Amino acid sequence: MELGETHQGSHTVETPMRADAFHRSDAEKIEAIAPLFGQIMDILGLDRADDSLQGTPLRVAKMYVEEIFAGLNPARYPNCKTFANAYQYTELLLERDILVQSTCEHHFLPITGVAHVAYRSSGRVIGLSKINRLVQHFSKRPQVQERLTRQIAEAMKQALETEDVAVIIDATHHCVASRGIQDTGSSTVTADYHGCFLDPAQRQELMQLLRK
Repeated sequence: MELGETHQGSHTVETPMRADAFHRSDAEKIEAIAPLFGQIMDILGLDRADDSLQGTPLRVAKMYVEEIFAGLNPARYPNCKTFANAYQYTELLLERDILVQSTCEHHFLPITGVAHVAYRSSGRVIGLSKINRLVQHFSKRPQVQERLTRQIAEAMKQALETEDVAVIIDATHHCVASRGIQDTGSSTVTADYHGCFLDPAQRQELMQLLRK
């Protein structure tokens, strides 16, 4: 089996990164990526002198660094300010159907779907938009869905200082839908349960809310 044929890789929750990952600024990365993508276009036989293609290498480089892989940069980590639970709300809080737009690290094709994030307060609460921002931050990386699910859960636990967190992601992988088997009807579901959500009764309550 050739290198790259397996999907084995890092088994840690952290995204595999080189030690020198941030020795270059974003502008320097864009400047370096653009001519390299131009070489890919040349190898494919595209005529980069055409008006439609002239700016493509730079557009792709900027898109990689500033948009779809922006979550690689820890400087862009969202400010997850929390607040005291002044309402004494102790029931489950669930935010459903949070948009997931990520990229498969095996083929660099899109992963699109939704995330459901739930927690029970241990004394702190988080603004709802911050949950969306955490999902977005970790999605904007080359990913595998299992790691993405765990990264969101760990970030929520850290921000809220509680173990009572659950994350479920339901997504379509275009490396399955657009190439290979070309199955456009399937989706992948992953879940990460912690704290109270390890209790079957608590998990059942979560599932009932998701079905509504």
